[in-house]
Amino acid sequence: MASERRASDLTEEKEDVHRNPTEVKMSQIVLPCHANHCGELSVGQLLKWMDSTACLSAERHAGCSCVTASVDDIHFEHTIGVGQVVNITAKVNRAFTSSMEVGIVARCEDLFSDRQWKVCRAFATFVARRTEAGKVQLKQVIPHTQEEQMEYSLAAERRRMRLIHAEIINDLLSSSSTQAAGECLEFDDAMPAERTRVESVELVLPPHANHQVSTFGGQIMAWMENVATIAASRLCNSHPTLRTIDMFHFRGPSHIGDRLVLKAIVNNAFKKSMEVGVCAEAYQGGEPLRHINSAFMTFEVLGSDKKPRTLPRIRPEPVDGKRRYQEAIARKKIRLDRKYIISCKHTEVPLSVPWDPSNQMYLSYNNASALKMMAARNNWVLSSEKKKVSLFTLEENQMLCFKVETHVDVPAEQVFLLLSDLRRRQEWDRHYKECELISQADEEDTIYRVVTPSVTRGARVQDFILLASRRRPCDASDPYLIALRSVTLPTHPPTEDFTRGEVLCAGFVIEEESNHVAKITYYNQATPGVLPYISNDIAGLSSSFYSTFLSCSQFLEKNKDNLSSDSPSAL
Repeated sequence: MASERRASDLTEEKEDVHRNPTEVKMSQIVLPCHANHCGELSVGQLLKWMDSTACLSAERHAGCSCVTASVDDIHFEHTIGVGQVVNITAKVNRAFTSSMEVGIVARCEDLFSDRQWKVCRAFATFVARRTEAGKVQLKQVIPHTQEEQMEYSLAAERRRMRLIHAEIINDLLSSSSTQAAGECLEFDDAMPAERTRVESVELVLPPHANHQVSTFGGQIMAWMENVATIAASRLCNSHPTLRTIDMFHFRGPSHIGDRLVLKAIVNNAFKKSMEVGVCAEAYQGGEPLRHINSAFMTFEVLGSDKKPRTLPRIRPEPVDGKRRYQEAIARKKIRLDRKYIISCKHTEVPLSVPWDPSNQMYLSYNNASALKMMAARNNWVLSSEKKKVSLFTLEENQMLCFKVETHVDVPAEQVFLLLSDLRRRQEWDRHYKECELISQADEEDTIYRVVTPSVTRGARVQDFILLASRRRPCDASDPYLIALRSVTLPTHPPTEDFTRGEVLCAGFVIEEESNHVAKITYYNQATPGVLPYISNDIAGLSSSFYSTFLSCSQFLEKNKDNLSSDSPSAL
């Protein structure tokens, strides 16, 4: 009886554990037929498995056939050897109208040591195919866990970045000089890019088709990886290692009987890495080529010490070659921005990041994403409460965060518009002594200089250079956001008259409770410059948070029917 009870208890515990209904898992053992010359799993095969798993997850949610629209940048952290197991997990993070984001994680398992480690992570966009009834309207994903809530919220930011990716490249190219492409022509030992060019044709046969009788997206990606590797090998005369892929973007379908023309060339060689551009085009009979897919892959060549070797220089061909050379430099900058600006681990991010127009999109993304991740945490502890104004704290990994919550009888959109202009914060927050608008980057991003009084007698007042990033709801389930973080500007360096303060993550999350009631939550990650203003409240020695948010409520209610015409959000 006791054993039966234990078995029953285990069953009940398993039922209590939430399992995402869209989650799909695939496990594959790596056989010699899956491996490359080094006895490691080929990236092309891994991409095929990842795409299959993600497609099954998307179709589980959509209830109909789905096709791969794009796969975000992938960074390969480890290789996988023959005899090891690949465990791939995919689940839908968020659904939009007819498209959805699927998160994919690939891990390697060593059967002999019982260890697992992450190989790569990717985010794929799938589109539900039109049915006989017409265009599909996807049902919403309902997040249950903290992790799901975080990914759901960040999916909107990632979607925004995908839509403006080409715009970012164009902005970088228009603002950069063309000197770099000319310099490489001066080196006699530079290899002509034409010598790395590869062109290969594949006939799409039934084994290459998916269950929808069109060419399997994973197969196309695998063929593209193959020709890109050959192009990279021609530059270094050795076997390269693929490190990153910059977004596969499917522009059209391919079918059985198509001839797939795969083209690759080394666009640029940096000191210890090279970028290879690769595209896939399809034709049938005498029809013109159709652009199917394109991507950019970064390779390294590892020496016997497993460290990257120095690579030969590349000499681009005239016109198109120079353009590709310049674009590769722009993409390298974007990869660096993503690595050092966009990070979930705040300990790896400098408090204040230099601002310039070329990294605006990534700073804005990181600003909003950091606030969304803080808001998604579920282990907040109520510290104090006074007349419906609540102060919560969160201590984790030597980091202190706090949030203040209250409700106001003002529509959420009006609250968002009133709080968006930091110059008006002086009307209700005594910590804002001065506020100057430095730059209106666009309708969503504004840079301010804020001056706050000194907490200790005789000390200098503080000033902050803040980037304010605003977000309207993506759909009805989203809140309004006003995210704040410090940036540095060469035009506004620290001065002797002020102590330069730093804000890593702060801002407002505004949720619509009803047509006339909004819930306001203010978040702040307490950096040394901010902590003195709130430590007395957290310790229970004062309740200034209450008086500040009471003033905020009064300000909002007083201005519920009007808005200053010079508010940045109204521009």
